[in-house]
Amino acid sequence: MTPLALTLHTVEHAVVLRLSGELDHHTAPLVLEKLKTITLVRDRPFILDLDQLTFCDSSGIAALIAARNHAIAATTTLALVAVPHVVSRTFRLTGLDRILDAYPTVEAAAQAGGSVPS
Repeated sequence: MTPLALTLHTVEHAVVLRLSGELDHHTAPLVLEKLKTITLVRDRPFILDLDQLTFCDSSGIAALIAARNHAIAATTTLALVAVPHVVSRTFRLTGLDRILDAYPTVEAAAQAGGSVPS
């Protein structure tokens, strides 16, 4: 098991949370707790950088949906960045790829901005 590391930073016009390691039933609560500490601003995208994510189970998916709901409550968007192949397959199978936008880089996600889903 690779422990999950969370790193929060900002880039121009976006808040970025980088997840490194495994997102599973042991580590998803860390993401949920971290979300409570993140203040989002209207029209300033919330980006989850998944470049270093090595695994995501159903608890991890629930944490990502919670992140989306956190963004919607703040009247902003959530974007995923650099979704690893092993994780993107799970997203396709569960339909998560249809409700979350994904981009190759943080810069591309920040520039895209996006509108708040209804």
